Amino acid sequence: MYCVPIPCFGSSRVLGILLLIFWVWVLRDCLRNEPAGSGEKILWTVVIALAPVFGAGLYMFVRRPARIARYGR
Repeated sequence: MYCVPIPCFGSSRVLGILLLIFWVWVLRDCLRNEPAGSGEKILWTVVIALAPVFGAGLYMFVRRPARIARYGR
């Protein structure tokens, strides 16, 4: 298999680093902005922590817009 060294070098590492940054950003958003009294903060934190890519994506595209519409942040 032939690969040009520059574009192919470390492409899976770059993807991994980008996914890690996305996961940390979503987890931080959840911990800072979810309302503390309802238990949803704990639930979403566990979902994001146990299923990093799926949980973060689910939170980002399902819960976050609903939270922003309801609480404004």
